[in-house]
Amino acid sequence: MNQAIPEKLGIIAGRGAYPRLLAEGARKQGVRQIVAVAFRGETDPGIEKAADQVVWLRVGQLEAMLEAFRQRGIAQAVMAGQIAPSNLFHVRLDARALAILVRLKDRNAKTIFGAIGDELHAIGVELLPAYRFMEDTMPAPGLLSRRAPAERERLDIELGLQAAKATSALEIGQTVVVKEGVILAVEAFEGTDETVLRAGKLGGAGAVVVKVARQGHDMRYDIPVVGLRTLAVLKKIKAAVLAVEAHRTILLEREHIIEAADKQNLALIAVEAFGKVDDK
Repeated sequence: MNQAIPEKLGIIAGRGAYPRLLAEGARKQGVRQIVAVAFRGETDPGIEKAADQVVWLRVGQLEAMLEAFRQRGIAQAVMAGQIAPSNLFHVRLDARALAILVRLKDRNAKTIFGAIGDELHAIGVELLPAYRFMEDTMPAPGLLSRRAPAERERLDIELGLQAAKATSALEIGQTVVVKEGVILAVEAFEGTDETVLRAGKLGGAGAVVVKVARQGHDMRYDIPVVGLRTLAVLKKIKAAVLAVEAHRTILLEREHIIEAADKQNLALIAVEAFGKVDDK
């Protein structure tokens, strides 16, 4: 990609290692100044080491976030990392955030983050794809682990992809868990890890976890991300397979994820979301 490298970059930093790793990737590609908006109780304090400036806010302080970027001359920003889903119901929203929520008929990642993107655009901030500066972490189709899926597991991957395709139009979630032809769980509002744990309680060991972006997904926000925390959850339920969408899933600390998959005998494979599974 020959995309222009911005002089300054804003990062809307959610949970996990993703915001820090994105900041490090942006720095390596030539971004000179990084301003992160971080959220108390959500964002890893490690972002302080990766960004030049960090503005700490409460979740729901939309006006303060916009003002932080406006004051610092930020023209391009990236959303990196999730916010706990329960915050939608339990945080105090400022007037600007409340006005957005009130006018949304349906409240999901697409509508909420899309509305925030519109607010950023209104003050002259372009929201870049969430994978920007993380392109090297997105795998091409093929087997990533030592162990390949068995035939029964390959069929479960196909079923998981079919389920993901059928539910994607409803903005339900990115993850489907299958075992021996039975759909155990489809991600709703709880997030990937809780979905996987729920499936483990229902089906026990040997589940096949499929994680993809929705069809027509806006890649500026809420794209599939897999980190070591997810691998730990898969280990806890003794999952057999993790299939992720090729070219549209970020593997944080990719080498460590593959190493962890091999240690727990997990088949890790990148697939075309709505094509035939290929473990070559």
